[in-house]
Amino acid sequence: MLKIKRKKVKPIGLNDVTIIDDSRLKKAITAAALGNAMEWFDFGVYGYVATVLGKVFFPHASPGIQIIAALATFSVPFIIRPIGGMFFGRLGDKYGRQQILAMTIILMTLSTFCIGLIPSYNTIGIWAPILLLIAKMVQGFSVGGEYTGASIFVAEYSPDRKRGFMGSWLDFGSLVGFICGAGIVVLLNAILGQETFNDWGWRIPFFMALPLGFIGLYLRNALEETPAFQKHIESLEEGSKQGLSEGPSVPFKEVARKHWRNLISCIGIVITTNVAYYMLLTYVPSYLSHDLHYSENRGVFIIVVIMVAMLFVQPVMGLLSDKFGRRPFIIIGSVAMVLFSIPSFMLITQHSLVALFFGLLIQAVILNCLIGVMASTLPAMFPTEVRYSALASTYNISILIAGITPTLTAWLVETTGNLYMPGWYLVVVGIIGTVTGITMRETANKPLYGGTPAASSLEEAKELLQEHHDGIEQRIEDIDEQLEELKQKRRNLVDQHPKINH
Repeated sequence: MLKIKRKKVKPIGLNDVTIIDDSRLKKAITAAALGNAMEWFDFGVYGYVATVLGKVFFPHASPGIQIIAALATFSVPFIIRPIGGMFFGRLGDKYGRQQILAMTIILMTLSTFCIGLIPSYNTIGIWAPILLLIAKMVQGFSVGGEYTGASIFVAEYSPDRKRGFMGSWLDFGSLVGFICGAGIVVLLNAILGQETFNDWGWRIPFFMALPLGFIGLYLRNALEETPAFQKHIESLEEGSKQGLSEGPSVPFKEVARKHWRNLISCIGIVITTNVAYYMLLTYVPSYLSHDLHYSENRGVFIIVVIMVAMLFVQPVMGLLSDKFGRRPFIIIGSVAMVLFSIPSFMLITQHSLVALFFGLLIQAVILNCLIGVMASTLPAMFPTEVRYSALASTYNISILIAGITPTLTAWLVETTGNLYMPGWYLVVVGIIGTVTGITMRETANKPLYGGTPAASSLEEAKELLQEHHDGIEQRIEDIDEQLEELKQKRRNLVDQHPKINH
């Protein structure tokens, strides 16, 4: 006789739904976004002053090699990021998100500030690029736990129906950091003049990291731990009282075995999004000045205008993803990357400001589709007890590929002389993103993996609870239908072959 045992599921009641306090949510988003802005402020400044840094730290190389060397110093720290991700990830799953985010912003602030203190190659010789590399590697170590920790922090604080909108503000902070970095570079160039800026003015943006970091640290220290992690700790404590395991750390091998599909999706999203990010916001400023011979101020000014436009689009993408899902935006952005990257660089290379603007605008819209949903998509792929370590490890291993984008693209353009190489690079990456978007699981309007629903009000909590129960009943009905089909097939098989051993 055919017997199937149904797995017993503990029913979820109204007390199991987390109701998020709106004021705490706003504080969490502000603190997370400011730290992220701090991270990308440095990346933005570094991309915009790469030409100057090449002259300061590699003065005896040719202009092309100077650009490659300066961007390589930007890319090398990505090798350190997986180590930082594993280190901070395990600590974050053990001690909480808030404490780790306070640690990462301290390291990031000090390492960025130290870049402004490093003497030039003409002053201390080979030690100048070595010290620059060390500072960038410390940055890489701290950033390994920064973005993933901040995205988890926001995701665990957000109601299920608003996670896309709330998560979009994290990369809104990234864009603000880039805009501030670029704007300060342009302003200092205008006030000091190119010669004075090249001499010592480039150090000022790095010095500004210190006060910004102190503000971010103050905001993060004032935050409480996320509701999801607090529930996780309470369940461990309850289990400990009952003599159960206290939840030992899970090896990454075990995480990969259980969550391999989500790990692959995470890798695809991270590679696609960050290659587009670093191409537009880190490589293109040097591309415009070195390869297309625009004045540095003009190229930077156009990108700043584009990024300001992106600020208005970013929350809209997150809001729409709460209504239509995350997958459509990843698919649309990736397909557009495949179809429009070459045409966009054809416009960029026309030596027309109008064509340049629209070429960059195409890249910006593609990037908005991806970053508008990344911060809300990735944390939802893993359960609370391994979310930080799994996401930080996977994210930072994946970003190794994205991190070499400025250096590899500069080398490809320099060696081939083909100005469309950045476009072809994006086409290949867009194919990866398209496959990822088609095969990934949807996470919108659902509780975080393995978690209970989160709502912004009691009325919404009741609605979520009803939806949860309706969903369970529907799954039971589907299983019953499949079971009945199996029984019918078995009866048909027995009728056709009476001698079959029952």
